[in-house]
Amino acid sequence: MTIPRAPSSSPLARARRVVVKVGSALLTDAETGRINRAWLETLIEDLLRLRRRGQQVILVSSGAIALGRRQLSLAKGPLRLEESQAAAAVGQIRLAHAYKELLESRDVTVAQVLLTLEDSERRHRYLNARATLETLLALGALPVINENDTVATAEIRYGDNDRLAARVAQMAAADCLVLLSDVDGLYTADPNKDPAASFIEEVLKITPEIEAMGGRAASDVGSGGMATKVLAARIAVSAGCHMCIAAGHHRHPVRRIEEEGARCTWFVPSATPVAARKQWIAGTLRPAGAVTIDPGAMRALLDGRSLLPAGVISARGRFERGDTVSVLATDGTEMGRGIVAYSDVDAAKIMGRKSSDIESILGFRGRDEMIHRDDLVLFDHEPAVKKSVGS
Repeated sequence: MTIPRAPSSSPLARARRVVVKVGSALLTDAETGRINRAWLETLIEDLLRLRRRGQQVILVSSGAIALGRRQLSLAKGPLRLEESQAAAAVGQIRLAHAYKELLESRDVTVAQVLLTLEDSERRHRYLNARATLETLLALGALPVINENDTVATAEIRYGDNDRLAARVAQMAAADCLVLLSDVDGLYTADPNKDPAASFIEEVLKITPEIEAMGGRAASDVGSGGMATKVLAARIAVSAGCHMCIAAGHHRHPVRRIEEEGARCTWFVPSATPVAARKQWIAGTLRPAGAVTIDPGAMRALLDGRSLLPAGVISARGRFERGDTVSVLATDGTEMGRGIVAYSDVDAAKIMGRKSSDIESILGFRGRDEMIHRDDLVLFDHEPAVKKSVGS
């Protein structure tokens, strides 16, 4: 039996940053192949409701192929890769136009972001994509994300937007991921085939038994199924993000999740997104290099601030933007570790200088921080304890 949740107790209500994923079966009308406009308007109202209460929102939207295949009069059933890519190219324009029209009529700037698997798997592309999302959110835009099916090949693609949404949630350090689907959550078996299947309201740990409960896609237009949703949950919870599987065919599908009696399955992480990220940083076995900082910079870090170039005395090792480096005190003690925003070559040029000088020194405008506080872990130390780093 499902236990009702009060809105105040919902991870969705508490989240600072929310990613919502919409499946093709919800977005498109099965009979006409057109956008389900009346339903989409209620979804947009839900997303704007989250924004009005101070939450940042990212939308991951399927539907381009489903919309494009109708326009190209492609037959029902599985498509060849080149047919899917052609349908995506046609459908993506219609999808983007619908979101632009609905959001900008409500004075919200919408941004289209098309990603491929390599954008989340290759470090530099991952960092660029993450920085773009952070900038869009900071400027008040609502990013709408889809896989770039037009160029993605069978070997280098997500293949479903459930896992894409989970990677976006991980990339954006989101607190909550909502997968709106044509099912209302996870069952012990396929409820369409087994009347005795039990509904699972909350998953605290993804075990082999939980993974075995996945199934194939239930719709003709979608590429995901419960199996991909469980895989997405593993990605999300490992990044400290709550994930919810909920029925999306109702009007105002996001609002329903917070209303009493709305059934859904929550996957619960053991840490926050920042804590999970910092655990990963702290667990780096072999930092690529090290930066030594002055006492003033150390005091700033202990106060919860970022490391600026002005506080860096020296750098050693060979590292690139996005690598993990050790942060050393002047006596050589490793005080922490962080993800550096500059290569060793650029770090050597700007260390000891003001952030406002970076552009004139390097010829481009990079981050103000050498290491942002969200990318930094400080260690607890006993007096006079030293660690050998980079030897």
